[in-house]
Amino acid sequence: MQLGLTLGYWGAGPPPGLVEQVRAAEDLGFDSIWTAEAYGSDAFTPLAWLGASTSRVRLGTSIVQMSARTPAATAMAAMTLDHLSDGRVALGVGASGPQVVEGWYGAPYPKPLARTREYVRILRDAIAREKLRSDGEHYPLPYPGGTGLGKPLRSTLHPRRTDLPILVAAEGPKNVALAAEIGDGWIPLFYSPYDDGHYRASLEEGFARREGGRPEGYEVVCMVQVEIDDDVEAAADRVRDHLALYIGGMGSKEVNFHYRVFARMGFDDECAAIQEHYLAGRKADAARTVPTALVEKVALVGPREKIAEELTAWQDSLVTTMVIGGDRTTLETMADLVGTR
Repeated sequence: MQLGLTLGYWGAGPPPGLVEQVRAAEDLGFDSIWTAEAYGSDAFTPLAWLGASTSRVRLGTSIVQMSARTPAATAMAAMTLDHLSDGRVALGVGASGPQVVEGWYGAPYPKPLARTREYVRILRDAIAREKLRSDGEHYPLPYPGGTGLGKPLRSTLHPRRTDLPILVAAEGPKNVALAAEIGDGWIPLFYSPYDDGHYRASLEEGFARREGGRPEGYEVVCMVQVEIDDDVEAAADRVRDHLALYIGGMGSKEVNFHYRVFARMGFDDECAAIQEHYLAGRKADAARTVPTALVEKVALVGPREKIAEELTAWQDSLVTTMVIGGDRTTLETMADLVGTR
């Protein structure tokens, strides 16, 4: 199992010390760094800036939101950055959710599975310098109607790699199967090595639909919060706010994909209580309602010895790259435990 560094997306502004943190991760043997985007900072720009300060780590997007760019625009950005970084890009894409897509991008959120399939196919064609043609429902190329002057075009930029890896973010069973069928990797959110039977089944379903089955080198890149503290509850407290936000507030009462992930783990009643508090504006109560057992399903919290013991489950899991954040001490500790330096 490799280690990656999560940089996420920014809050009100860029976090201090990003260049130093990225260089430290590279020095500690981390395999990759990963950015994200929601409705603020984008994923590509920080990677281009930080990639210039590194020489080895892969530069991953976790994730690029499909509604933010057409498939051709995403391919342009990925190919450009791949040249600038000497072939270090890993392109993670995802459908996001209706709250962001409709509220921020002003776009509809229909048929995420069909849209993802169409989007990834066009990405691959663009990166392979094929003339872009698509009769799909969501991204027809050339555009039907309009001036009538549109014609199939191929990239003027020759890609550094035509096999630039495309990873698909997915949480639900059908989405995970699709990630196995069409992606070079899968980016889960809130994966648990203790409750991954349904994920394994979905991946196998997708691989079965793929010519040749599971491809060699298929990646599972998973973000895992790590909080090192002699006091387990204090460490868990530093994770609860994050989990409460996703379980209770990322989406509506009717549509929240993150809620469903934890409900499938057996925390349906707890999720209902967390969501009730959060949607009523009682965010502190929502966080306090997150049980430690739930935290420990998806995060590593507590003393170094406890984390070392629990790390075995992750190393034996589907995860090929564990993506973590934290200060220099956390990065050093995990590098030592995983054996990257």
